[in-house]
Amino acid sequence: MVLLKKYVGFLVLLVVLGITGFKGVDAAGECGNASPDTEAWKLAPCAAAAQNEKAAPSKSCCLQVKKIGQNPDCLCAVMLSNTAKSSGIKPEVAVTIPKRCNLADRPVGYKCGAYTLP
Repeated sequence: MVLLKKYVGFLVLLVVLGITGFKGVDAAGECGNASPDTEAWKLAPCAAAAQNEKAAPSKSCCLQVKKIGQNPDCLCAVMLSNTAKSSGIKPEVAVTIPKRCNLADRPVGYKCGAYTLP
């Protein structure tokens, strides 16, 4: 009898999940399903510009910043990621790259940790 109750309870759970359209757990973060550390590798062309504010960002750097910057949360997470830090990136310099790339749609005034995007 106990087994029958467990079986019926399990079936009820399946029916409820089927009706509500259970889609599983969504563990997406700032960069969707990619980790900020993985996304940081895409900004490799920005290495010099992220370490020296006088270095001009390359065209490929600006293209990647524009792409990732469509989601300011992701761009911020990437600039503050462990990968960026271990690569010698200076966050206070990195946050200036969207402006130095002359991106018109950059998130001006966006708070990125202790930094604000100019």
